[in-house]
Amino acid sequence: MADEDGSEVQGIPEAASDSVPDVIIISGMSGAGRTEAMHTFEDLGYYVIDNLPPRLILTLAQIVGINEGIGRHLAIVCDLRSQGLFDELTDELDQLEENEISYSLVFLDATDEVLRRRYSTGRRRHPLAMEGESTIDAIHRERRQLDAVRDRANVIINTTELRSNELHKKLHSIFSELSDQQLLDVQVFSFGFKYGMPVEADMLIDVRFLPNPFYDPEMRNLTGLDEKVSTFVLERPETKAFLKAWYELLDAVMPGYVAEGKSMLSIGVGCTGGQHRSVTLAIATATYLESQGYHVTCSHRDLPRAQAQRS
Repeated sequence: MADEDGSEVQGIPEAASDSVPDVIIISGMSGAGRTEAMHTFEDLGYYVIDNLPPRLILTLAQIVGINEGIGRHLAIVCDLRSQGLFDELTDELDQLEENEISYSLVFLDATDEVLRRRYSTGRRRHPLAMEGESTIDAIHRERRQLDAVRDRANVIINTTELRSNELHKKLHSIFSELSDQQLLDVQVFSFGFKYGMPVEADMLIDVRFLPNPFYDPEMRNLTGLDEKVSTFVLERPETKAFLKAWYELLDAVMPGYVAEGKSMLSIGVGCTGGQHRSVTLAIATATYLESQGYHVTCSHRDLPRAQAQRS
């Protein structure tokens, strides 16, 4: 099967199937994206091991409890760097089947010329190149040695025309049970400008233009976690107009972050002291994003400082 971008995907459909395999074995041509694939599975919460001798796959699956239904999914990179040990891979796949441990063998490929150019651009030596051997000769030899593994693969992805984020997205679509929105870890936090600008924020919104509950004696010692403060802030016409525009902005930019393959996004909401307005609107922001299907955590950086000053 060929995707619209020209990449080849065989075996597993765009699998939001009922479950994903217990073990993912990543193999394929050097330079075709094995490292990027490994990072993708790390983002998905897999236990990831690089360059594991194939004979240890079943043992490792049993150690982490996969055969008992209690372990994390495994993603293992197996390639020709293990030299003679790699020949044991097909036997180990048979052992997984006999022990009723589900697996998928992912083979990453690209054209010889693209692989050669990637090594040339990165000024790296092909890991299998022998002394005096050219990069293209090493690629040809590696391809011949991998023929049997490619024939056994459940999924073949040709990365010739794929950027790194596109490979991430393709692997997400095949092997994750989560939606694209849920794969983006959104961290919303409130803060006070008086305590310094947050350097970690990808997006930052300043809500100091809104009326400040601090100047009402009845709310001065309360916080945005208190209903009286949140009601005061959210019911102001200025806030309603702001939230309408703010949610429209989020609707416009969040899909772009998802399409980019970003795994984490930090949104800072700031007011003067990080006690009233920013707390209320950080919670409102987190609640809205959750309603749109994103995985969101909400925290309040400077609230402990404000509370300490009151006591």
